[in-house]
Order: sequence, then C-alpha cells, then structure tokens
Amino acid sequence: MDLDFVMLSRIQFAFTIAFHIIFPSFTIGLAAWIATLLVVWRRTGNERYRELAQFWTKVFAISFAMGVVSGLVLSYQFGTNWSRFSDVVGNVVAPLIGYEVLTAFFLEATFLGIMLFGWNRVPPWLHVTSAAVVAVGTMISAFWILSANSWMQYPVGHVVRDGIAYPEDWLQIVFSPTFPLRLAHMLLAAYLTTSFVVLAIGARYLLAGIHLEYGRIMLRMGLGMAIVLAPLQAFVGDQSGLKVGQYQPAKLAAIEAHWAADEPGPVPLILFAWPNEAEERNDFEIAVPYLGSLILTHSLTGSFPGLKAFPPEDRPPLWGPFFGFRIMVGIGILMIIVAWAGGFLWWRGRLESSRLFLKVASYMWPAGFVAVLCGWIVTEVGRQPWVATGILRTVDAASPVPAYAVLASLALFVVVYGFVFSFGIYYMNRLLNKGPKRLDETEEGVPSRPLTAVGSAGPDAYRG
Repeated sequence: MDLDFVMLSRIQFAFTIAFHIIFPSFTIGLAAWIATLLVVWRRTGNERYRELAQFWTKVFAISFAMGVVSGLVLSYQFGTNWSRFSDVVGNVVAPLIGYEVLTAFFLEATFLGIMLFGWNRVPPWLHVTSAAVVAVGTMISAFWILSANSWMQYPVGHVVRDGIAYPEDWLQIVFSPTFPLRLAHMLLAAYLTTSFVVLAIGARYLLAGIHLEYGRIMLRMGLGMAIVLAPLQAFVGDQSGLKVGQYQPAKLAAIEAHWAADEPGPVPLILFAWPNEAEERNDFEIAVPYLGSLILTHSLTGSFPGLKAFPPEDRPPLWGPFFGFRIMVGIGILMIIVAWAGGFLWWRGRLESSRLFLKVASYMWPAGFVAVLCGWIVTEVGRQPWVATGILRTVDAASPVPAYAVLASLALFVVVYGFVFSFGIYYMNRLLNKGPKRLDETEEGVPSRPLTAVGSAGPDAYRG
C-alpha cells in the first residue's frame, strides 16, 4: 500500500494541535478566573476566595505545563514536516510567532513563578498583580497566534516575489480583516469553557455533599459568567460568519454544503444532510426555507456563492466544516439553554436545591472543549486546499519526508501523548476530587466523599 506523506503530515499536525488547543483554551479562562478570585478576596477579605484561587492555581499549573509541552512540538513540525511553509511565508508568520514569545510567553514566565509559589512569600498586592499579569499574558498570546492564523486565512499587507511572501504593511498583516472578530470569538470560547468547568465542579460538590461553601461560590460565579457570555458568543459568532462569507466564500459554502453556483436567493438553512461530493449534491437533506439567507446574509432574499462556483481543486473538504460547525452551534445553543435555565432558578431561589439542574450542569464540563475543537476543525479544514490562501497550497508546503518516517513519528506521538497527557489529566482529576483546602486545615484535609458519589448523595447533602 502506498502511503501519502502529505496526508500523514496533515494527520500528525492535526493530532498534535488538537491536543494543544485544549489546554490554552482552558488556561486563558482559568487565569482570568484565578485573578478574579484574588481580586474579590482583596476587596472582601473573605478567605474562601483565596483558598479557591490557591486550589485552581494547582489545576492551572498542570494545564499550562501540558500546553507548553504540546506547543513546542508544533513549532518543531514547521521545520520537519512543513519546511516549504517556512520558506514561503516565514517572513510574515515567523515575526508574529516571535512577538508572541517576546511579549506574552516571557511576561507569563516572569510572573507565573510569583503566582504559583508566592503564597505567603510576597505581599498580597504583588500576588494579585502577578495573577492579573498572567491573565493578560494569556490574552496577548492568543492575540499573536490568532493574528498569524488570520493572516494565513486571508493574507493582506504583503507582496509575493519569486513565490516568496514579503511583508509590506505590518498593520494590515497584524489586523487582517477576519482577525478582530476571530480573536473575540476565541477569547469568549476560552472564558466559556472555563465557566462551564467551574460550574460543573461546583455542581458536583453540591450533589455529593462535599465542599459546600466552595461549591456554592463556583456554581454562582461560573453560572453568572455563562449567563452573559453564552449569548454574547452567539452574537460574535454570527458577525464572524458574515466575515467568512465576505472574505472566504468557499469556506462558507463548505460549512453550509451549499452547491448552487450563483443562483439568486433565498437560500435554505440546511439542518442536516449527507454531503455527496462525488455527485455534487446533498443526500437526506433537512432544510428550512429562507432561514439560510436570513442568518448568513441578514436578508430573506440574500444569496452567496455555492461550491460549484469554485473549481473542484479549490474547494475545501465538506465533512469537517459541515458537521463540525453544526456540533459547535448545537453546543452553543445548549450552553445558552443551561445558563438561562440556571439563571431562572437562581432568580427563583432554587439554584442549589434543584438536583435536576445540578446533574445537568455537572455533565457540562466538556462542552466548551468539544466546541473549541469543532471550531478549529471548521477553521482549518475550511481553509483547505490552502495553507496560506492564494499563496501556498498545503500539498506544496510539505517537506519531502519519507512516508514511513512520518508514520513512525505519528505512532510515537500517539503513544507518548497518550501516556503523558493521561497522567496529567489523571492528576488534575485527583486535585478536583480532593477539592479546596481551608487555611486552617491540616495537610491531609478533612475527609470527604469522592466525586464518584455524584448523583448518590443522601438527604443531608445540602446540610451546612
């Protein structure tokens, strides 16, 4: 059997970046959550917020470390598997990645030590400041990474000479047309991911009848953020979709599995279909008339180019963008429903006594991670067949590495990642099961039931 070294390189990069994106999407929100807890502690003097911040800082340290390790692997692959990418667009992309290291990573590394080990060793104001600086550093990191990726999606501010891209206007490069909304969309996704993790852990503590005081704080603060951010994310996502239609019409056509080349509207919204790329049509299609035009063009009669308007070699694969987008949107709608249902119960004074809501909330922790992964599948697969749109195709960016070498390294990555990240997630779960520790506790803490008891708490679960 002949192995395609380009496809293997794509699979390897997709595998490693899928692992990597999980951790930054968590640490960006987690850093902001820890900084918020410390600010509230300083303003109120309530030691429970400090104890919660100390508890979540341990979780942050593990997630941050795994994000750094997985990110280093990605940078090496630019040289090993995608050397032509570095040759052709390195003059533009490399400085942007370098700025991320200089402005964000060094900033985080400087203050991270104080944040992790400064408890009772530095003045409280300095410790709170360090947490805030780390939170800002994670945002700056997202800024530069999204800037580089957005330029690859829709390159501007450059000139191509002899097949090599050279920068001409750095402001245009950094602030490419799709960048501002994509940055907002990613930051909101990170904050929502953390909000639902915090909400879920708080709900699990209350269901199990353990760490009740901390559980209430986490439940209310996580829910409060979700109530605001979930609908805001829907609005930002809608605006971002309009930008995709304007600057990346082939991607939008793939997301919607819209085939008609240039027919006037209205365009239906396809809820479900089985895209048939060979015959250029959709099987088992379920669609709502006019709704596609309304959502995607904000007009009942609006239209946009379909896949047949583009040469077959310039069309993205359909499966990833089409199904990934629907999963992402479905999770977003679920988040809004859960958040607003919790808000209603909170208003009625039944938030902590509704076992049904607590059970639902306790299982919402992976929602943000799945949505982020699906969003990146839509973004990256929808850009194909280009690695830098209009400049360099993916097939031309790959290094001429023997296919068996790529397969061997991919297998090694699967084994090593499986071991390292399983251990890290296991240890993180142990910390979450153990829960926060009061300042007046012994090192062993107060014995309590583990989270495996979720759903089986007795009638005294809410006592105290």
